[in-house]
Amino acid sequence: MTRIKTIASLFAFAATAITLQTSPGLAFSSEAQQMCSGDAMRLCSSEIPDIPRIRACMVQKKAQVSPGCRAVMDREAAAATATRKREAAAQ
Repeated sequence: MTRIKTIASLFAFAATAITLQTSPGLAFSSEAQQMCSGDAMRLCSSEIPDIPRIRACMVQKKAQVSPGCRAVMDREAAAATATRKREAAAQ
């Protein structure tokens, strides 16, 4: 049972990391964790616990993720892009 809880925790963490593929400095959102955990387990379980590989897998399989997860991925990627643009403009 402990092993299952550990694996579930890794999946949840991995799912949140996936949504922020472009900006590792940003905090993971609870919404991303909630919306993408199931997709990460379903689509990318073979990549666990390697976060960069899970992230790449989810991006590669974005067309197969649930609509809620896709919306979070799109929204957080757009926010990361906007942040990078603001930082670049400030330099």
